[in-house]
Amino acid sequence: MSLAEISEIVELAEVAEIAALTDAAGPHGERRAGRRHPLPGRHEPDRELAAAAVADLLRALGRDVTDVNLQETPRRVADAFIEMLTPREFTLTTFPNDEGYDEHVVVRDIPFHSLCEHHLLPFQGVAHIGYLPGERILGLSKLARSLEHFARNLQVQERLTRQTADWLQAQLAPRGVGVVIEAEHLCMSLRGAQSSGSRTRTMTLLGAVKDDKRTRDEFFTLCGLQA
Repeated sequence: MSLAEISEIVELAEVAEIAALTDAAGPHGERRAGRRHPLPGRHEPDRELAAAAVADLLRALGRDVTDVNLQETPRRVADAFIEMLTPREFTLTTFPNDEGYDEHVVVRDIPFHSLCEHHLLPFQGVAHIGYLPGERILGLSKLARSLEHFARNLQVQERLTRQTADWLQAQLAPRGVGVVIEAEHLCMSLRGAQSSGSRTRTMTLLGAVKDDKRTRDEFFTLCGLQA
Protein backbone atom coordinates (compact mmCIF):
# COMPACT_ATOMS: atom_id res chain seq x y z
CA MET A 1 0.00 0.00 0.00
CA SER A 2 1.44 3.40 -0.96
CA LEU A 3 1.93 6.32 1.40
CA ALA A 4 -0.59 8.25 -0.68
CA GLU A 5 -3.24 5.60 -0.05
CA ILE A 6 -2.52 5.59 3.68
CA SER A 7 -2.78 9.38 3.70
CA GLU A 8 -6.16 9.06 1.98
CA ILE A 9 -7.43 6.91 4.86
CA VAL A 10 -6.24 9.53 7.31
CA GLU A 11 -7.89 12.38 5.41
CA LEU A 12 -11.17 10.55 5.15
CA ALA A 13 -11.25 9.71 8.84
CA GLU A 14 -10.07 13.07 10.21
CA VAL A 15 -12.67 15.48 11.53
CA ALA A 16 -12.47 19.13 12.52
CA GLU A 17 -11.11 20.35 15.81
CA ILE A 18 -13.60 23.20 16.12
CA ALA A 19 -15.06 25.76 13.74
CA ALA A 20 -14.07 28.73 15.90
CA LEU A 21 -12.49 29.37 19.24
CA THR A 22 -15.37 31.45 20.54
CA ASP A 23 -19.10 31.29 19.97
CA ALA A 24 -22.17 33.30 20.80
CA ALA A 25 -23.61 33.17 24.29
CA GLY A 26 -26.59 30.90 24.93
CA PRO A 27 -29.96 32.00 26.30
CA HIS A 28 -28.75 31.80 29.92
CA GLY A 29 -25.36 33.34 29.35
CA GLU A 30 -23.51 30.09 28.64
CA ARG A 31 -20.72 30.24 26.12
CA ARG A 32 -21.22 27.37 23.74
CA ALA A 33 -18.50 25.19 22.26
CA GLY A 34 -17.80 25.32 18.55
CA ARG A 35 -19.54 22.57 16.61
CA ARG A 36 -17.65 19.96 14.63
CA HIS A 37 -17.33 20.53 10.91
CA PRO A 38 -14.84 19.41 8.25
CA LEU A 39 -11.63 21.34 7.80
CA PRO A 40 -11.06 22.85 4.33
CA GLY A 41 -10.21 20.08 1.89
CA ARG A 42 -11.45 17.34 4.23
CA HIS A 43 -14.44 15.07 3.89
CA GLU A 44 -16.70 13.08 6.14
CA PRO A 45 -15.36 9.54 6.65
CA ASP A 46 -16.09 7.06 3.87
CA ARG A 47 -16.41 3.74 5.70
CA GLU A 48 -16.43 1.55 2.60
CA LEU A 49 -13.41 3.25 1.03
CA ALA A 50 -11.50 3.06 4.31
CA ALA A 51 -12.28 -0.66 4.69
CA ALA A 52 -11.12 -1.32 1.11
CA ALA A 53 -7.87 0.52 1.78
CA VAL A 54 -7.28 -1.54 4.93
CA ALA A 55 -7.81 -4.71 2.88
CA ASP A 56 -5.22 -3.45 0.38
CA LEU A 57 -2.79 -2.80 3.22
CA LEU A 58 -3.26 -6.34 4.57
CA ARG A 59 -2.62 -7.78 1.12
CA ALA A 60 0.51 -5.64 0.78
CA LEU A 61 1.69 -7.08 4.11
CA GLY A 62 1.31 -10.59 2.71
CA ARG A 63 -1.95 -11.51 4.43
CA ASP A 64 -4.83 -13.41 2.89
CA VAL A 65 -7.92 -11.28 3.43
CA THR A 66 -10.17 -14.17 2.33
CA ASP A 67 -9.09 -16.12 5.42
CA VAL A 68 -12.06 -16.58 7.72
CA ASN A 69 -10.21 -14.83 10.54
CA LEU A 70 -9.47 -11.73 8.43
CA GLN A 71 -12.65 -11.35 6.36
CA GLU A 72 -14.19 -8.80 8.72
CA THR A 73 -10.93 -7.17 9.79
CA PRO A 74 -10.96 -4.34 7.20
CA ARG A 75 -14.43 -3.26 8.33
CA ARG A 76 -13.49 -3.47 12.00
CA VAL A 77 -10.31 -1.45 11.49
CA ALA A 78 -12.16 1.22 9.49
CA ASP A 79 -14.83 1.49 12.20
CA ALA A 80 -12.19 1.69 14.92
CA PHE A 81 -10.29 4.52 13.23
CA ILE A 82 -13.46 6.46 12.49
CA GLU A 83 -14.51 6.16 16.13
CA MET A 84 -11.09 7.21 17.45
CA LEU A 85 -10.97 10.20 15.11
CA THR A 86 -14.49 11.50 15.72
CA PRO A 87 -14.94 13.79 18.74
CA ARG A 88 -18.28 13.96 20.51
CA GLU A 89 -20.02 17.29 20.30
CA PHE A 90 -20.66 19.07 23.58
CA THR A 91 -21.56 22.43 25.04
CA LEU A 92 -18.90 24.15 27.09
CA THR A 93 -21.25 25.16 29.90
CA THR A 94 -20.11 28.05 32.10
CA PHE A 95 -21.75 29.82 35.04
CA PRO A 96 -21.35 33.26 36.65
CA ASN A 97 -18.69 33.30 39.35
CA ASP A 98 -21.10 34.92 41.81
CA GLU A 99 -19.02 34.07 44.87
CA GLY A 100 -15.88 35.57 43.38
CA TYR A 101 -13.93 32.31 43.79
CA ASP A 102 -10.32 33.14 42.92
CA GLU A 103 -8.31 29.99 43.70
CA HIS A 104 -7.33 27.06 41.49
CA VAL A 105 -9.88 24.67 40.02
CA VAL A 106 -8.00 21.49 39.09
CA VAL A 107 -9.10 18.10 37.78
CA ARG A 108 -6.22 15.64 37.86
CA ASP A 109 -5.57 12.19 36.41
CA ILE A 110 -8.01 12.55 33.51
CA PRO A 111 -7.55 9.42 31.35
CA PHE A 112 -7.30 9.93 27.60
CA HIS A 113 -6.09 8.30 24.41
CA SER A 114 -5.16 9.66 21.02
CA LEU A 115 -3.45 8.58 17.78
CA CYS A 116 0.11 9.48 16.83
CA GLU A 117 -0.05 11.16 13.44
CA HIS A 118 3.37 9.78 12.47
CA HIS A 119 2.67 6.04 12.95
CA LEU A 120 -1.12 5.78 13.46
CA LEU A 121 -0.44 4.06 16.79
CA PRO A 122 -2.15 5.08 20.05
CA PHE A 123 -0.66 7.10 22.85
CA GLN A 124 -2.48 7.23 26.16
CA GLY A 125 -2.12 8.42 29.70
CA VAL A 126 -3.52 11.07 32.01
CA ALA A 127 -3.92 14.82 31.97
CA HIS A 128 -4.08 17.37 34.76
CA ILE A 129 -6.08 20.48 33.83
CA GLY A 130 -6.73 23.56 35.95
CA TYR A 131 -7.61 27.21 35.73
CA LEU A 132 -7.93 30.35 37.84
CA PRO A 133 -11.51 31.63 37.44
CA GLY A 134 -12.31 35.07 36.21
CA GLU A 135 -15.91 36.18 35.81
CA ARG A 136 -17.16 32.69 35.00
CA ILE A 137 -16.63 29.12 36.21
CA LEU A 138 -16.84 25.93 34.21
CA GLY A 139 -18.78 22.70 34.59
CA LEU A 140 -16.06 20.33 35.82
CA SER A 141 -16.72 17.54 33.34
CA LYS A 142 -16.04 20.00 30.52
CA LEU A 143 -12.33 20.06 31.34
CA ALA A 144 -12.18 16.37 30.41
CA ARG A 145 -14.46 16.90 27.41
CA SER A 146 -12.22 19.69 26.10
CA LEU A 147 -9.21 17.40 26.21
CA GLU A 148 -11.12 14.58 24.50
CA HIS A 149 -12.27 16.91 21.74
CA PHE A 150 -8.71 17.52 20.60
CA ALA A 151 -7.43 14.03 21.49
CA ARG A 152 -9.82 12.39 19.01
CA ASN A 153 -7.66 13.37 16.10
CA LEU A 154 -4.29 12.54 14.60
CA GLN A 155 -2.03 14.24 17.11
CA VAL A 156 1.33 14.89 18.63
CA GLN A 157 1.36 15.32 22.40
CA GLU A 158 2.85 18.81 22.30
CA ARG A 159 0.08 20.11 20.04
CA LEU A 160 -2.66 18.39 22.06
CA THR A 161 -1.41 20.07 25.23
CA ARG A 162 -1.29 23.50 23.66
CA GLN A 163 -4.63 23.23 21.86
CA THR A 164 -6.46 22.26 25.06
CA ALA A 165 -4.94 25.14 27.04
CA ASP A 166 -5.45 27.76 24.33
CA TRP A 167 -9.06 26.72 23.77
CA LEU A 168 -9.93 26.92 27.46
CA GLN A 169 -8.25 30.33 27.66
CA ALA A 170 -10.23 31.59 24.66
CA GLN A 171 -13.57 30.13 25.76
CA LEU A 172 -13.45 30.86 29.48
CA ALA A 173 -11.26 33.99 29.73
CA PRO A 174 -9.78 32.87 33.09
CA ARG A 175 -6.87 34.52 34.87
CA GLY A 176 -4.71 31.52 34.03
CA VAL A 177 -4.74 27.97 32.67
CA GLY A 178 -2.50 24.96 33.22
CA VAL A 179 -2.49 21.71 31.26
CA VAL A 180 -0.05 18.86 31.95
CA ILE A 181 -0.18 15.61 29.96
CA GLU A 182 1.69 12.40 30.81
CA ALA A 183 1.46 9.64 28.22
CA GLU A 184 3.02 6.45 26.93
CA HIS A 185 3.43 6.25 23.15
CA LEU A 186 3.09 2.84 21.56
CA CYS A 187 5.13 4.04 18.59
CA MET A 188 8.01 4.28 21.09
CA SER A 189 7.27 1.28 23.31
CA LEU A 190 6.28 -1.29 20.65
CA ARG A 191 8.73 -0.37 17.88
CA GLY A 192 11.92 1.58 17.40
CA ALA A 193 13.45 2.17 20.83
CA GLN A 194 10.99 -0.31 22.40
CA SER A 195 11.10 1.62 25.67
CA SER A 196 8.10 0.00 27.33
CA GLY A 197 6.71 1.94 30.28
CA SER A 198 8.41 5.23 29.44
CA ARG A 199 6.19 8.30 29.74
CA THR A 200 6.39 11.69 28.09
CA ARG A 201 5.32 14.80 30.00
CA THR A 202 4.27 18.02 28.27
CA MET A 203 2.76 21.18 29.71
CA THR A 204 1.28 24.49 28.71
CA LEU A 205 0.90 27.25 31.31
CA LEU A 206 -0.90 30.49 30.54
CA GLY A 207 -1.56 33.72 32.41
CA ALA A 208 -0.95 33.81 36.14
CA VAL A 209 -0.25 30.05 36.24
CA LYS A 210 2.81 30.74 34.11
CA ASP A 211 3.85 34.18 35.31
CA ASP A 212 3.46 33.92 39.10
CA LYS A 213 5.80 31.44 40.79
CA ARG A 214 3.61 30.90 43.85
CA THR A 215 0.56 30.25 41.67
CA ARG A 216 2.55 27.95 39.42
CA ASP A 217 3.89 25.95 42.37
CA GLU A 218 0.37 25.61 43.80
CA PHE A 219 -0.87 24.27 40.47
CA PHE A 220 1.85 21.62 40.33
CA THR A 221 1.19 20.62 43.94
CA LEU A 222 -2.54 20.20 43.27
CA CYS A 223 -1.67 18.06 40.25
CA GLY A 224 0.51 15.85 42.42
CA LEU A 225 3.64 16.93 40.58
CA GLN A 226 6.92 18.44 41.71
CA ALA A 227 7.27 22.11 40.84
